[in-house]
Amino acid sequence: MALTRSTQDFEEFAKARTPQLYRSAWLLAGEHHLAEDLVQETLAKLYRAWRRVEQTDNPAAYAQTVLARTYISQRRRRSSTERPVERTPDRADRTGDHELRLSLLQAMAELSPLGRAVLGDEAVHL
Repeated sequence: MALTRSTQDFEEFAKARTPQLYRSAWLLAGEHHLAEDLVQETLAKLYRAWRRVEQTDNPAAYAQTVLARTYISQRRRRSSTERPVERTPDRADRTGDHELRLSLLQAMAELSPLGRAVLGDEAVHL
């Protein structure tokens, strides 16, 4: 099957840029497998939009932007913080400092909505 010129251009671009994309992905994700998945998803998105991407002034910068936004989207998913464990506990461990948690919740309630958004959901679950 003959490849179109556009597909050939994308393949050349992907081969040339994959090492740089992988380095950026590894710096973001901090793990080999997650970085590989991030690069793969980025390249898939670029391929779907390749006709538009190749007409931009800097396709490499566009690819880095797609990579960063893909990473951010992945991190926003609740499943991104889940980690496998060998044994599931019978019940949740709630042995934290209750006074500290109440103080933090009170301080968060005094923040503006934007301030609370900056802290994120993780701060609520302390």
